[in-house]
Amino acid sequence: MPKQKSHSAAGKRFRKSKSGKLFHHMSNYFHKNIKKRSKSVRQARSDKELTGGQAKRIKRMISS
Repeated sequence: MPKQKSHSAAGKRFRKSKSGKLFHHMSNYFHKNIKKRSKSVRQARSDKELTGGQAKRIKRMISS
């Protein structure tokens, strides 16, 4: 069988750390920020860790 291709959209949206953890950006926090709390907007700038079954699935998508 041929090798499985990696999912290009997932590769653009998720980042893998050296220890193997997956990170993603929060959605809906880079547009119309005037309505949102400054604390929320500030926290949205940092990457959030992906855990559980979602992380397992995404790892398979971007690892190939």
